[in-house]
Amino acid sequence: MTPHRTLDVWIRNHPGKVDGALAIGLWLLLTLSAFLLGGFSGQHRVLEFIIGSLQVLPLIWRRSHLLLSSAVVVLGCLAQVILLQTFLPSQLTVPIVVFSLAKYGKRWASYAGLGAGMLGAVLATLRFGNPTGQAIGLHMLPSLVGLALIVLVAWTFGDLARTRRLAMQALSDRASRLEIERQQERDLAASDERGRIAREMHDIVAHSLSVIITQADGARYASEHDPEVARETLGTISETGRKSLREMRRLLGVLRGDEQASTRPLPTLADIDWLLDETRTAGLEVTSTLSGSPRRELPPGAELTAYRAIQEALTNTIKHAGPAASSEVHLEWTSTGLEVEVTDDGRGAAATEENIGARQGLIGMAERVALYDGRIETGPRSTGGFSARIFIPYTED
Repeated sequence: MTPHRTLDVWIRNHPGKVDGALAIGLWLLLTLSAFLLGGFSGQHRVLEFIIGSLQVLPLIWRRSHLLLSSAVVVLGCLAQVILLQTFLPSQLTVPIVVFSLAKYGKRWASYAGLGAGMLGAVLATLRFGNPTGQAIGLHMLPSLVGLALIVLVAWTFGDLARTRRLAMQALSDRASRLEIERQQERDLAASDERGRIAREMHDIVAHSLSVIITQADGARYASEHDPEVARETLGTISETGRKSLREMRRLLGVLRGDEQASTRPLPTLADIDWLLDETRTAGLEVTSTLSGSPRRELPPGAELTAYRAIQEALTNTIKHAGPAASSEVHLEWTSTGLEVEVTDDGRGAAATEENIGARQGLIGMAERVALYDGRIETGPRSTGGFSARIFIPYTED
């Protein structure tokens, strides 16, 4: 951050200190120095010092207590007009007060400050603008016009600053609201995904428990007739239980509520062809390739994650890639896991922030993949279109 930027940030973050420094500086320059150096003379010297201080020191609170500090300055100016016959240097703070009222005050306070400033210009001209004692006439007009212009210019700049301040505040409020809305959308997307995981967990756990119950019944029977078969059956029960426990730990790690589970069958990688046929029926031209062979089986939850990721990518292509787009699905079994890439040659619109639905789907997809220590990369392709790459590693026993 540059020194200028650092100073600007400090000034905006410490308005009270800035106003205090301004008021003390003006008081030292316009009031105390005049008092010590003989600028105030005659029998009203002390009174001039007091009135001058009243016109300057309230600027310390020109933002924290705007109306009160402005009223004190106005009273100081009235006291000068009534009690003194000399122009005080501290009256230079009047344009600052008018500016502050126009920038920080309510609209009625802004106009009141303008009116008080104009009235003060008239009174100051009548009181101090006729030192020769001549009758009121056109010879006083230049002084009146000059003072009125000073007040008007100060008010105009304050009003412009007010307009800019309100515009910046509106932009900041809008940005805050948009960020809150985006966070709510992310939370809703995550909540919806957790709900889907909760429904699907039923099938994974139910399948494992069904196997365990069946094998346990068989082992109980075999223990009386064939102990070797019973031992093998108990091994199957143990392995199935461990797999089920791993699935439950992953899924329960992201769930935040209970919801009645669905009992519909869960899709696996074996159902990819059916998904592609359904996608073609929806009007998207899609091809698929498969390379390699698995070194070990993925758990049901991981296969489901891969299936859902492909489904989400194809859904986004149908929604956002355009009417003439085509898509390609490539699955590759590697030495470390399953790699899936879904690409299209459409407009790549699914990558833009305006497509909130697509972003929600990508959020849910990323959450699913993260359950199995996988990774996902999505974004527009350099040659046009959109790409989604998913990697799901083999699960360690």
